[in-house]
Amino acid sequence: MSKIANAFKDGKAFIGFLTAGDPTIEKTVEYILVMEEAGCDLIEIGIPFSDPMAEGVVIQDANIRALGHNTTTDDVFEIVRKVRQKTDVPLVFLTYINPVFFYGYEKFFKKCGELGIDGIISPDLPYEEKGEIKDIALSNDVDVISLIAPTSKERIQKIASDATGFIYVVSSLGVTGMRSEIKTDLKSILDDIRAVSDLPLAVGFGINTPEQASNIGKIADGVIVGSAIVKIIEEHGENAAEPLKEYVSAMKTACNE
Repeated sequence: MSKIANAFKDGKAFIGFLTAGDPTIEKTVEYILVMEEAGCDLIEIGIPFSDPMAEGVVIQDANIRALGHNTTTDDVFEIVRKVRQKTDVPLVFLTYINPVFFYGYEKFFKKCGELGIDGIISPDLPYEEKGEIKDIALSNDVDVISLIAPTSKERIQKIASDATGFIYVVSSLGVTGMRSEIKTDLKSILDDIRAVSDLPLAVGFGINTPEQASNIGKIADGVIVGSAIVKIIEEHGENAAEPLKEYVSAMKTACNE
């Protein structure tokens, strides 16, 4: 069984994302451990990809930097291996489906199972094509995390009733990135999902301030932050540990206020 449920057992979960290999493989290992220590209950690790269509410029640039260092999928698995020597924090890959297909589904998910990856989020894998990886993933104790967007409407209940791990609720239309305000009627979307699923609901896309985290924490089970964390790494490079610690700690606290 995956450890994802553990992320939501003590109050509201704070979920942080970073791109593997940015700025280096060694620093990615360090920053994952720093984020856990500061309060991340679950960490998403982005596998670098040349065409991350759901990402805004901050995460696009992180992918470019990681690929510029020739970060491979095997390098990402090595990051996980090193992290797993230090912690059992739930870990989820965020990856577009092409790198997984290219690596080989059987080989990829077998390695995930061996190294303790608890889930996979694939923004470009439609719900209708989830069956392509679902059985292979679950046989290796890897949950395929479903995304529900504001545009999902009539598909919400179908997607939610078939979900595993947790449900990633997309807060806003468009790509990832820091937003000054979240205008979506999230509560009605969350209510629709809860009518058919008991899984934890975590909201992501655009969240970057403690005030936003606090507001989301009042209605959801978890808060997901990516671009703001990646931006700190971009700005501080190999010296990002302390700023990351301060930011994650503040956001974790805000989730439960």
